[in-house]
Amino acid sequence: MTDTLTIPARPRAFRPATTEPTMVKWALIALCLVVLTVLLLAPLIAVFDEALRRGWAFAVASLSEPDAQAAIRLTLLVAATTAPLNAAFGIAAAWAITKFDWRGKAWVITLIDLPFSVSPVVAGLLFMLMFGANSALGAWLVANGFPVVFAVPGIVLATLFITFPFVARELIPVIMEQRRSERHLCPQRRTFCRATPR
Repeated sequence: MTDTLTIPARPRAFRPATTEPTMVKWALIALCLVVLTVLLLAPLIAVFDEALRRGWAFAVASLSEPDAQAAIRLTLLVAATTAPLNAAFGIAAAWAITKFDWRGKAWVITLIDLPFSVSPVVAGLLFMLMFGANSALGAWLVANGFPVVFAVPGIVLATLFITFPFVARELIPVIMEQRRSERHLCPQRRTFCRATPR
């Protein structure tokens, strides 16, 4: 027999998150803002300053140049190719990892985390060694009219390699938490319950 467990709401006493002095907190906040400004805002300001140096009219007119339009088309093509592939792989990998126990699961998790531990420079060198014109596979692809390096397939492959872990890594904790909470729900009422002996 199961009966519903009522959890009373208890007021929580206010406790500060940290015990450091106020001056230390403000110094750390200021340091974070300075680092954020130097690493993020300063390059962004430099890009906009260089782009708008000749005025808004020149910047807007430069978007109609063939090189700018080709860059925009390439960006949209790579995004439209990699986003669905990342979503499909991430959902499938997160579902398989959290819902089933199977041999090789640890290897798949390691492969998902691989782009986090490998530098993009090393990944680029890997693609050059695999698909470059000096490799056997790369030379064959170039001879048959399918170049990978310095072409759209190489850009798509590099973008996929760098971005494919993000969907899976975001979904795995969510699905695990959902399963953990579903274990405490009554299957009939979908309310929190516990088994009590008669």
